[in-house]
Amino acid sequence: MIRIVGFDGDDTLWRSQEFYDQAQLDFEAIIARYIDLDSAGLRATLLATERGNLAQYGYGVKGMILSMVEAAIDLTGGRIEAKDIRTIMDMGKDLLVHPVELLPGIAEAVEQVAQRYRVVLITKGDLFHQERKVALCGLTAFQRIEIVSEKDVATYRRLLEEFEVQPHEFAMVGNSLKSDIAPVIELGGWGVYMPYHATWEHELLEGFDGAGRVLEVEGASGITGAIDRIARQLRLPSSK
Repeated sequence: MIRIVGFDGDDTLWRSQEFYDQAQLDFEAIIARYIDLDSAGLRATLLATERGNLAQYGYGVKGMILSMVEAAIDLTGGRIEAKDIRTIMDMGKDLLVHPVELLPGIAEAVEQVAQRYRVVLITKGDLFHQERKVALCGLTAFQRIEIVSEKDVATYRRLLEEFEVQPHEFAMVGNSLKSDIAPVIELGGWGVYMPYHATWEHELLEGFDGAGRVLEVEGASGITGAIDRIARQLRLPSSK
C-alpha cells in the first residue's frame, strides 16, 4: 500500500522559478551595458558558474546571487562597477522576501491527499528561505517537513528509513523529474509528475521513462486521483 506521499515545495506548492527568471533578465540588462550578450554566451556562463558552485553554496537565492557576481566579474573582465554589484545583491534580497503564492488548487489537493495518506513536505534549498516559505504558505496538513541540501537517491533512502516505510510504499509529487521523481523511482517508489511552465536548466532530465511508475498530471486537481490509481495498481487498499 501507499503509506506516505511526499510533496515538493518550489513550483509544486508555490510559485518560484518565475522570480528567478526575472532576476536572470535583470542580470542580463546590467551586463549588457558592458558586453555583447550573444557573443559572450552569458546564460551558458552563468549556468556553468552556478553548477560549479553548488557544492559550496548549495541551491537557492544566495548561491545564485554569488554566482551572478562571480560571472559578472569574469564576463566583464573585472570592469563591472560597484554600484552594479550592489544592484545584483539587492536583487537577491528582494528574492528572499518575495510573496509566497500557492499554485491554483494545491491547498485543496494537499488536504484531499492527507485524508487518505500520511503527507510530508520534502523541499531543497537555502534553509532560512525555505523555512520562511513553509511558515507563510498556510499549509498545515504535513506531518513532517524536511528541508534538504540535495534530492538524490541517498537523501530519499535516508528519509524513507526515518519514515519507516519501504520505497514501494512511498509516492513523491513534484515538478522536477531530476530531483523529485527519478531518485524515488530508482529506489522502487512511485512518482506523480506535475510539470511547471518554467524550469531551471539544471533540473532538466532527458530520456527518463519512469519504468511505468510515474503518472503525469496537468495540475493540482489531478494529484489525488493519480495517487489513488497508484494504490489501485498495487491491488491493496490505501490507508494512513
